[in-house]
Amino acid sequence: MRVVDLFSGCGGMSLGFQNAGFEIAAAFDHWKPAVDVYRKNFDHEIFEVDLVSASRNLETLSKHDPDIIIGGPPCQDFSHAGKRDEEGGRADLTVTFADIVAGVRPKWFVMENVERILKSKRLDIVRGILAEAGYVTMKVFDASLCGVPQKHKRFFMVGELGGYSNSVLRYFEKNLAKRPMTVRDYFGDKLDVEHYYRHPRNYSRRAIYSIDEPSMTIRGVNRPVPGGYPGHPGDSILMNPDVRPLTTVERSYIQTFPESFVFEGSKTNLELMIGNAVPVKLAEYVAKCIGEYINDEPSPETLFDAASTEKLYG
Repeated sequence: MRVVDLFSGCGGMSLGFQNAGFEIAAAFDHWKPAVDVYRKNFDHEIFEVDLVSASRNLETLSKHDPDIIIGGPPCQDFSHAGKRDEEGGRADLTVTFADIVAGVRPKWFVMENVERILKSKRLDIVRGILAEAGYVTMKVFDASLCGVPQKHKRFFMVGELGGYSNSVLRYFEKNLAKRPMTVRDYFGDKLDVEHYYRHPRNYSRRAIYSIDEPSMTIRGVNRPVPGGYPGHPGDSILMNPDVRPLTTVERSYIQTFPESFVFEGSKTNLELMIGNAVPVKLAEYVAKCIGEYINDEPSPETLFDAASTEKLYG
């Protein structure tokens, strides 16, 4: 199946779908530093383009003849780390994504965002656009149950043109791991660290974590250990000289980018694009579930259950 990736960033979603056997036909993004990194890691085209403008002229997107459109519109206006202001402008890009899908009408689409989008008014608009076009399934995933060593909840909206609303949902649920993946599960002792520092938003939260638990969400900033850090009762160990933040490249590994993935650019830009990326293994999990569904022959009972279920996410 041919895939077009919108708001691709440096390529987490693209790489996940590619690893699952999908053909990436093209990608689109508007941030040059991410586009430059993407080009170093993929053979297909990426277009540096404003997708708001592209949504008004779908010919460029349609010429790639996508079977599936994937993408993660910028989420800062919805996220815990952002201002949670839907009028900030970026929230409108989720509507742009829906307009593009409805205009191009691929067989499938996959849209990723933060969990908090479930509380947004924009999501109602997006659901309306896509439902009218004949799509929608929704699911919130904990990445640590999908092959990612990170406690990271992400929202996915998936649709099959002319399909039942939740037909793929049981595939998403039945393939989840039984327990969260820890950093040690993923790396063994490769990181050469037992406890590491992740700067909290405020000192009422812990900051030191063990590799025997999932990492917390990788954010777009990575700060050093401040002088005089007061400690927290929840820290996995008392602050000592061996505790350090993860490096930029280690954070990319937590996002499940492979060691072969080339990151070049300023440290600030790299930290931001790594934090904004969809974890590769999470995208791969979603892609494999869709592929399993496509390769199965759903029974009438399965289709009936999918059509009648009230459960949209879990």
